[in-house]
Amino acid sequence: MGIQYKYDVIVVGAGHAGTEAAAAAARLGARVALLTGNLDTVGQMSCNPAIGGVAKGQIVREIDALGGLMGQTIDRTGIQFRLLNSRKGAAMHSPRAQADKKAYQFDIKRQIEETPNIDLRQELVEDLITETLASGTQVRGVRVRGDAMYLADAIVLTTGTFLQAIMHTGEAKTAGGRAGEGTTSGISQAFERLNFRVERFKTGTPARLNGRTIDYSKTEMQPGDDRPQAFSFMTDALRESQLPCWITYTNQSVHELIRANLHRAPMYTGQIRSSGPRYCPSIEDKVVRFADKDRHQLFLEPEGRTTQEIYVNGISTSLPRDVQDQMFRLIPGLENAQIMRYGYAVEYDFCPPDQLYPWLETKLVAGLYFAGQLNGTTGYEEAGAQGLVAGANAALRLQGKSEMVLNRDQAYIGVLVDDLVTCGVDEPYRMFTSRAEYRMMLRQDNADRRLTALGYKLGLVDQARYSRLTNKLEQIETAQRAVAALRIGDVTGDKYLKRNEVTWASLLERFPESLARFPEEIGLQVEYDIKYEGYVARQQVQVERQERMMDKKIPSDFDYLAIVSLRNEAKQKFSRIRPLNLDQASRISGITPADISLVLAYLENPKLKNPKTLAAAPSDGEPE
Repeated sequence: MGIQYKYDVIVVGAGHAGTEAAAAAARLGARVALLTGNLDTVGQMSCNPAIGGVAKGQIVREIDALGGLMGQTIDRTGIQFRLLNSRKGAAMHSPRAQADKKAYQFDIKRQIEETPNIDLRQELVEDLITETLASGTQVRGVRVRGDAMYLADAIVLTTGTFLQAIMHTGEAKTAGGRAGEGTTSGISQAFERLNFRVERFKTGTPARLNGRTIDYSKTEMQPGDDRPQAFSFMTDALRESQLPCWITYTNQSVHELIRANLHRAPMYTGQIRSSGPRYCPSIEDKVVRFADKDRHQLFLEPEGRTTQEIYVNGISTSLPRDVQDQMFRLIPGLENAQIMRYGYAVEYDFCPPDQLYPWLETKLVAGLYFAGQLNGTTGYEEAGAQGLVAGANAALRLQGKSEMVLNRDQAYIGVLVDDLVTCGVDEPYRMFTSRAEYRMMLRQDNADRRLTALGYKLGLVDQARYSRLTNKLEQIETAQRAVAALRIGDVTGDKYLKRNEVTWASLLERFPESLARFPEEIGLQVEYDIKYEGYVARQQVQVERQERMMDKKIPSDFDYLAIVSLRNEAKQKFSRIRPLNLDQASRISGITPADISLVLAYLENPKLKNPKTLAAAPSDGEPE
């Protein structure tokens, strides 16, 4: 049998999803084993040296509002901070920071090591242990190399890009999920045994250059913000000096070189058959898909304060080494740059996420949770969010408590998870503000007001964070009353602040004696609340409509095949995804209002439970 170790929750993989999962479960009191194939890569930033960005910054703020690790870690280890879309409305503001990659990684590892209830172990997981019960299959543990077992009734898998992974650089293929590291096949075999659907995705990474060999005089400097904004609601100020990034561009000579070598590019030779991220294409894809563009922007991003390594954002590639050598010699500023790491693509196994419940537990195996790139997503932020949700729900399950499911009007994290489990993925999923229909409500600045009280109630958030929130809410309420008491002619201060040209800063300048006592953060919250009041009211009507649909629960054993008039496509999708309510059912790709009407009629009218009666119900005309 081998040696056995017993835990409440086991987390497999210690990247961004795994560390957030382990920390969340531990905060809820679970005894956690965090297993990783290499202790030296805990929290490693495998690709770009940055946290946040458009919509991703909102996710990091939400992770932080729920007590997660990512926000405070980037605040301690960031080397440049910028608020994207700052000239647009507040709902579009997205924080982003360059990270010192090694400092970030070491800070995450330190936090994990210092967290009570977490045992961090270097182990290579080779199989899942399950038990067949009358109620279905239940996970019981994992088997690791060396004839040992870790036993638990809740397991979170966050395997990243390491399942049967292959790296491609031109014609060369190497087994591995990341440069310098190996791959694993045991878990993929377990998935096959347990009847999970497994598919393949591809992701890529650019070359890294020696900054000492770059001619920055031929590039454009991109500094950080003069007044940098922190990610964490617990960070009072950012005091470290910032480092600049630089911008350069490809040109027609680069594009001609790439076109001349497409016959050696794995994506175009058929060597790579899986889908890659459409919104983060390789330079080969850019040149082919955007043939009319004569240049593409590249960002030269430092990987840290104590290294010369530069990440070239915007030129992900799997072209052969010799082509990469020639390509950089044609780019302004990079003519003499030394490549320290060559770009490559990775193909790996993932499990389509429509096999999960909205709390990220698998439908096939009770107690088994998936998070991160295993679910077909891309990005540190999306992974961290899923890890937090999966880890929290694993611990809540063992406590016999209700699952934590964030709705689409509560958080970008809710949008992310709902998109995954309801619609599935046909390419690596990346979050955008356009995916959130309630983005006026889901601003990055109010993530704590939306989520921290919930986190405190569940046990994810400590007293210090919750006290800070309650103090903030009291100040906002006081500031709102102070603004409303102001008079500008015949107009009250709150109505005056609704005007586009009026800001908290201009109001403060006019009424310092009434408003100077409030911190800028409080003033901005008041300004945003007042300016967005009308938009939020309209969205709230939509939310209430959605909630009514959510109240229409669908039994887990509901027989869609018995609805004679329901289209075959709808029967198949409903039967596979098993929506929990009509709201979720309505968002399944390809489902029509007529399909929803038939399901609702079947749920509400007992007489329609006779299939012959349903046969007379109106249909959309699709032949059976």
